Amino acid sequence: MSSSKILDKNPSQIQTLPSVEFWKEVGQVTGGTLLSIMLLSTAAISGGLVGLAISFRDLPDVRQLRNFFPTETTYIYDIQGKLLARIHGEANRQVVPLDAISPNLKRAVLASEDSNFFEHHGINPVGIGRAAITNFVAGGVREGGSTITMQLVKNLFLSQKRAVTRKIAEAVLAIRLEQVINKDQILEMYLNQVYWGHNNYGVQTAARTYFNKSAANLTLAESAMMAGLIPAPEEYSPFVNMKLAKQKQKEVLGRMLELNWISQQEYNDALNQKIKLGKIKSFQGSALPYVTNTVAQEIIKKFGREALLKAGMRVQTTVDTNFQLMAEDTIKKWHRTLESEGIYKNQMALVAIDPRTHFVKALVGGIDAKTSEFNRATQAQRQPGSSFKPFVYYTAFASGKFTPNSTILDTPVSYRDGSGWYYPRNYDNSFMGAISIRTAVALSRNIPAIKIGKAVGMDKVIETCRTLGIMSPMVPVSSLPLGAIGVTPLEMASAYATFANYGWQSPATIIARVTDSSGNVLLDNTPKPQLVLDPWASAATLDVMQSVVNEGTGRGAAIGRPVAGKTGTTSSEKDIWFIGTVPQLTTAIWVGRDDNRQLAHSATGGGTVAPVWRDFMQKALKDVPVERFQPPSKFPRPKSN
Repeated sequence: MSSSKILDKNPSQIQTLPSVEFWKEVGQVTGGTLLSIMLLSTAAISGGLVGLAISFRDLPDVRQLRNFFPTETTYIYDIQGKLLARIHGEANRQVVPLDAISPNLKRAVLASEDSNFFEHHGINPVGIGRAAITNFVAGGVREGGSTITMQLVKNLFLSQKRAVTRKIAEAVLAIRLEQVINKDQILEMYLNQVYWGHNNYGVQTAARTYFNKSAANLTLAESAMMAGLIPAPEEYSPFVNMKLAKQKQKEVLGRMLELNWISQQEYNDALNQKIKLGKIKSFQGSALPYVTNTVAQEIIKKFGREALLKAGMRVQTTVDTNFQLMAEDTIKKWHRTLESEGIYKNQMALVAIDPRTHFVKALVGGIDAKTSEFNRATQAQRQPGSSFKPFVYYTAFASGKFTPNSTILDTPVSYRDGSGWYYPRNYDNSFMGAISIRTAVALSRNIPAIKIGKAVGMDKVIETCRTLGIMSPMVPVSSLPLGAIGVTPLEMASAYATFANYGWQSPATIIARVTDSSGNVLLDNTPKPQLVLDPWASAATLDVMQSVVNEGTGRGAAIGRPVAGKTGTTSSEKDIWFIGTVPQLTTAIWVGRDDNRQLAHSATGGGTVAPVWRDFMQKALKDVPVERFQPPSKFPRPKSN
C-alpha cells in the first residue's frame, strides 16, 4: 500500500509529504549555519548507527512483532448486544485496523509526530541532528527527535527513562523494524499502541472516551485535538484543561496547514468547530454488576485471569438488560417490604433459568451490588431446607418402586445417630398417619421424606444431586432429606430446570458466546442437551410439585397457570426459599441474613418467599403463552430393580 493510499489523501487538497529538499529550504530560511551543523551531526550519527547496529546484539528481536498481539480490553454485552462492562488490566485498549481509523487522525498524528514518516527508513536524520544540537546546548536530553517507528519500539521494548544510550537503541531497533514490516503495519501498530490519557491505549478507546464515537468517524477538529495529546496526554486532556487542549489543537492544525495537507478553509472550520466531549469510561463500573461478575468468574475458569484482562474478548451473555433490571427492582422492592414486616437485615438472591436451554435469564446476588459485591446467587452456600426434598422423591420415582400415589406412613420414628438417637419431627410437631407421596410433598412433611430416603438409599439421593450439578459435601445421614447441606441459588435453579425439561440438561451458563477481537469463536454455548434423568420420574416430580402450589405450602406462588414448585424453610428460620417453574422459566429465590441469624419466627418459604416469586414471575411471563407440563403418562415408567 502506498503512502498516498494510507493517508487517504484528496489530491486537490493535500500535496506530497515533505522530502529532505523541503527541509533544505527550511534551513535556508532559518539560516545556513544551522543547516550545516545539522547535516554534519546527522552524517556522523547516521554513519555511527551502522556500526552500532552490529554491536547491539543483545537488543530485542523485532521480528517477533510480525506476530505481536497487544493487550486488549474484554467487552461484555447482553443478549441484545448492549455493552454492559469493560474489563482490562493496566491497558484499556480496543485494536482496530488502519482502514477503520479516520484519515483526519492519521494526517494529524503524522503532521504532529513524524511528517517524513513515509520517506525515512526508521530514523529521521534531520530530526536527530536538530535534537543533537538542542541536547548539546542544554547539557542533557531535552529533545527526542524520535520518528513514529522509534516511538513504537520504545513503547514495546524499552524503558521510558531518557538517556542517550536508549535513544541509540531506539534508532537501531527502528531501522531493524522497518526492514521487517511495512509502513502501514507500523502506523497501525503505533496508533493502536500509543497512550492517549485516562487509561486509554489506542485510538479506538480514546475516540470513544473523548468524543463518544468510533475512531473512523473523527472530524478534523477532533483528530487534531487527539494528536495534540500524545506528548503529555493527561496535561493536555480536554477533560482537564480545555484551553490548553485547544492550544495544542491549533498547533497541530497549523502544522497540517504548513505542510499543505489541509486548506485554509479547513483550518478555519476546524478551529471554529464546537467540541462535544464524551465521558471518561475506563474505570466506569458495570451496568449489571452481578451479571458481569459472574461472567468474569466463568471466563477465568475457562481461559484464566490473564485472558480476561488482556485478550480482548467479546462476551455475549444470556441476559437481557431490561429483564435483569426488572428482577433487580423486584428484589429491592421486596427487601423493603420484608423490612417493614419485621424481617430485618434480610438479604435476597434470585436466579431465573430457561429450562429448555439452561441459559441464565436473570441473576441477582443481593439487594444492592453497590453496597455489597458478594454474589449470594453464585457464592453463598445456604441450606435449602425442604426445597431439597424433590431430589429424594425423584430418586424414589426413578427406582420404579414408587409413584405419586404410593402410600407412606407419617408416624413417629427414630434412627441410631452415632452414640445417640435421632428423632425426626414435622414442622408442626404433628403426625398424619398413612398419606400419599403427593400429600407428603404438598404439605412438606419431614418424616415421609426421611423414610423414602431410607427406602431408596441415601447414596442414591446423593447420586441424583451430583447428576443435577450440586457438588456440595454430602453425607448419607438420616437428616439428609431435610436439606442440611450448603447449596447456591444457581445450583437449585439449575437442578429444578432439569426436572422442568424432563431430564434433559445442558450446563447452566450465563455466557452464550465468546469471540476474540477479530471475531474468531472461542466459546460457543449453543445448548447441547443430554438426557441425564429419567423422563417419567422427572414428570412425576413435576406432577407432585404442582400440588405444592395448588393445595399445599406454596399456594402463595399461584399465578393462574400451571406451576411446579417447592417451599424451603430451615430450622430456626435462617434460610427460606421458594423454587418454582413453568415449562418456559425456572426461578429460585432465597432470603436470609449474611450473619446466618434467624430472620423472624414467622418467616417461611411459603408465607414469605412465595409472594416474591409470584410477583417476579407475573412480570417475567407477561405476554408468554400458558403451557402445561407433560403428564407422567407421556413417558414409559422405569422398571423396578
